[in-house]
Amino acid sequence: MRRLPSLNALRAFEVAARTGSFTAAARELNVSQAAVSRMVRLLEERLGFPLFERHANALALTERGRTLQPGLTGAFDAMARSVEQVCAMRTGPVLTIGVGATFAVRWLIPRLSGFHTRHPDVEVRITTGGAGNPIREDWTCALLLGDGHWAGHEAEPLFTAGMLPVCAPALARTLAAPADLREATRLYVAHWPDDWPLWFAAMGLEPPAGKGLSFGSYAMALQAALDGVGVALGAQPYIADDVTAGRLVTPFPQPVPMGRTWYLVSRPARQADPGFAVFRDWLLDTARAESPSGPPPPHRDP
Repeated sequence: MRRLPSLNALRAFEVAARTGSFTAAARELNVSQAAVSRMVRLLEERLGFPLFERHANALALTERGRTLQPGLTGAFDAMARSVEQVCAMRTGPVLTIGVGATFAVRWLIPRLSGFHTRHPDVEVRITTGGAGNPIREDWTCALLLGDGHWAGHEAEPLFTAGMLPVCAPALARTLAAPADLREATRLYVAHWPDDWPLWFAAMGLEPPAGKGLSFGSYAMALQAALDGVGVALGAQPYIADDVTAGRLVTPFPQPVPMGRTWYLVSRPARQADPGFAVFRDWLLDTARAESPSGPPPPHRDP
């Protein structure tokens, strides 16, 4: 059991000690100077020793007062922080989404304002995930690229992934036919080394021997394309916004299927989480609006 003097008296002393006067303490506490003086006097009587040396025009802390003040200041600061944290806590649904960094930056995040406008009560938390990472227990859902097979999960298709060459407008003007890309600087993504050979095969061309430049992610390869370094194979929908804005050009706009699809993946048990249903509806509507051919039929694992 805590045996403490009056918290009002302790607070009056702390403010007076910190500000150096009863008058300043009264202003901060929104009480009269006499009230502050009285509470400090009662605290001193309760403790059995003085905390201030009172002079005509000034206050001076006693040795015991100087010892007590820092601990009280820290305690009141800690209480204030705790109250602020509680007040800042959201009372609405929380939606945690595991998503690959490139998909998040180049497609999901630019569109999240539309979801937030429709559902401002849902707190969205984006966390790093991807096809090579396990689906974590604390995720409400995940946006993953794959074949639709995640044991024990429901997978709803968003986009059938296609790839097509993209480059800066000035570089696009030098490309008249797909064969011209054999001599261009090609930008590879290290973990998808077969993308360029697959694209050349779809065009009926032998892949060139040179490897071009390799990058650790689509985000880096596409940034290099934006900067005019070379030609990247842009995976849909990573390139949608840049192509629409004219920052990137698709000199040969027929996409070649990658054999992979982006899915909304969730555990059946998490589908009752507050916020998931409205996010799912918004996500599928947005994906459908941006995919003229529509998504592929859904795949569900038992």
